[in-house]
Amino acid sequence: MKNDEYAKYRDEAFIERLGVELEKMPLSEFWPKNGPQWDALGRSSSGKLFLVEAKSHISELISTLKAENENSIRKIQESLRKTKHYLNSRTNFDWSKGFYQYTNRLAHLYLLKENDLQAYLLFVYFMNDSEMNGPTSVQEWEGAVKLLHSCLATNQLKLKKDVIQIFIDVKHLQ
Repeated sequence: MKNDEYAKYRDEAFIERLGVELEKMPLSEFWPKNGPQWDALGRSSSGKLFLVEAKSHISELISTLKAENENSIRKIQESLRKTKHYLNSRTNFDWSKGFYQYTNRLAHLYLLKENDLQAYLLFVYFMNDSEMNGPTSVQEWEGAVKLLHSCLATNQLKLKKDVIQIFIDVKHLQ
């Protein structure tokens, strides 16, 4: 929002900004401090929650857990394990490596779902962003995302209807 200088929220601030309470599974029990920083958050008039992650180039899909504190690592690994189980992902692929930013976003969607909240995760993929030298077509993004889903074994996501991909061509915004 303009009145908060388009801040990116994380930790308890993202929960407060959404205006919800996590009664069944609190964030502090699920994830350590310095969790995901959201590109945008939203709440509809009917109470639906929207978590938004935006990407301008394919290399942004690649990331690895950088936590150093053993307790934090354990908590994250356990939450990723619970998320994998909930989503019926049977891969041996380590969700803290390779595509960690994507998996930690899925984990936070899972957290909201476990708290009986109607939530959606929106991945916004920009095309023709010349400053970022990113993809120029939906097909380029779809190929990268297909590889990601193949590694994570999330092609048949239990939350498929709740994880939404949006493709925006910035040429049309100029």
